Amino acid sequence: MNLTDINTPLHFIANHQGLIGIIFFFLFAWVFSENRREVSLKMLTLGLFMQVAFAVIILKSPYARIPFEALTGAVHALRTATLAGTSFVFGFVGGGTVPFTTTNPSGLFSFAFQALPMVMVVGAISMLLFHWRILPIVVKGFAWVLERTLNIGGALGVAAGAKVFLGQTEAPLLIRPYLKDFSRSELFTVMTCGMATTSGTIMALYCTILENTIPSPMTHILTASIISIPAAITISRIMVPPTHITSGELIMPYKFTSWLDPIFRGTTESLQMFLNIIAMLIVVTALVSLTNMILGALPDVAGAALSLERIFGLILAPVTWMMGIPWAEAPVAADLLGTKTVTNEVIAFMALAKLPAGVLSAKSNLIMTYALCGFANFVSIGILVGGIGSLVPERRDEVVNLGMKCVIAGTISTCLSGTIVGLLQSF
Repeated sequence: MNLTDINTPLHFIANHQGLIGIIFFFLFAWVFSENRREVSLKMLTLGLFMQVAFAVIILKSPYARIPFEALTGAVHALRTATLAGTSFVFGFVGGGTVPFTTTNPSGLFSFAFQALPMVMVVGAISMLLFHWRILPIVVKGFAWVLERTLNIGGALGVAAGAKVFLGQTEAPLLIRPYLKDFSRSELFTVMTCGMATTSGTIMALYCTILENTIPSPMTHILTASIISIPAAITISRIMVPPTHITSGELIMPYKFTSWLDPIFRGTTESLQMFLNIIAMLIVVTALVSLTNMILGALPDVAGAALSLERIFGLILAPVTWMMGIPWAEAPVAADLLGTKTVTNEVIAFMALAKLPAGVLSAKSNLIMTYALCGFANFVSIGILVGGIGSLVPERRDEVVNLGMKCVIAGTISTCLSGTIVGLLQSF
């Protein structure tokens, strides 16, 4: 008799291990708290409720999904428009007409010259939307909701709301004058929101990578950023409990001379991101390969050569199981989570997309999409130190001190989002 097939506690655990995961992630954050006695159970409960509520409204309501599905069409339009630009500049390497007969058309795809340039197109459009005051209105709307539901200050609400669309160094620009007066907890929350979410500039790239992995990837990528915000606020306030609340409002960080100015500036700033991603992909992939060569030279363990994939699979498999992934698939999911933490989410998403069909179930693919959708990795510590450290130089040492703790908080936040979405698939 298989006990998981009957109505027993073991059956419940096997089908709802995500509930164990939620408890584990909150306890893990509490263990790393700087002041465990000041952790508010009411704050924790409210934060979890808001995260679940956002997820239910977006994923279960047909009316709420309409604008998200419209964004999917917008992503396809952006991809087509980007391809027109890349094929003009790079020819067939950029997706243009091939001037010779090919036996393997799929081998002509170039990530760097066909998919990645979308980052620059989206960056230019985002800056234009900022100039037209469209993005600020959306940001203020998110900030208003967060302030009144999670009891945070106006300045922190603006930074958190902006992080749904802006990068981890761009969002703090909107509240730059207030950063010097932020409590340690508020500063840590800003950093954690940066780690736990992605940015509008790169969302379209994720959608392109995952278009054959999950249905309606834009809906899930954007939802991941939205529901990870209350998670990031809650987890960060557990690890560094708040002492006071700083009021404030959105400050326009850019001054444009005309509508062409934001396009030029957005393109230039996104070019740096474009080059950084290419460089990071080359170097990190090479370093992982080199590390695996070194590990492979060591004696075999359990009849197989050591590799980073195997190590992450062993260490993080229980974590991915608690997120709701079947044990048979947990080592593969754990490798993806480890890859994202040590390298970055782009490499992890590419690895997810390249998995053979059937290695992960549809539910596991969805859970991992949410768990991977964030900037929580070791490289991001340097980005935050450079970005926020330049905005408030007097607090640079504090940012450095909070860096590693921030990676942990950001990872817990995205894993919590993946766990909740996995549970919702059962209802």
